[in-house]
Amino acid sequence: MIIYHIAQKNDWSEALETGFFRCESLEKEGFIHCSTAEQIIPVANRFYKDLKDLVLLYIEQELVSNEIRYENLEGGEDQFPHIYGKLNLDAVSKSIAFSSNREGIFEFPD
Repeated sequence: MIIYHIAQKNDWSEALETGFFRCESLEKEGFIHCSTAEQIIPVANRFYKDLKDLVLLYIEQELVSNEIRYENLEGGEDQFPHIYGKLNLDAVSKSIAFSSNREGIFEFPD
């Protein structure tokens, strides 16, 4: 199963140099926020609306070497995948530039 993470381009570039991906949420919260295919666009439009230089990571869940927990820490019903630890790059099957359209809305890439 594929899960997704919206990354800052500079964090992804650093990952390609170091051999593993980490981000601010891992340092501050202890995990990397991810989403399912159904969740990624609502998440992008809610939290990333005005951000530039984003990359969408396609992550093969079964190849992630650290623990993945499906949980909701904000009291809602949706369960989001969280990776507890750095992300091994061999679990990332694809990375693409990710930006909103002219109206500022994200859409799922073709």
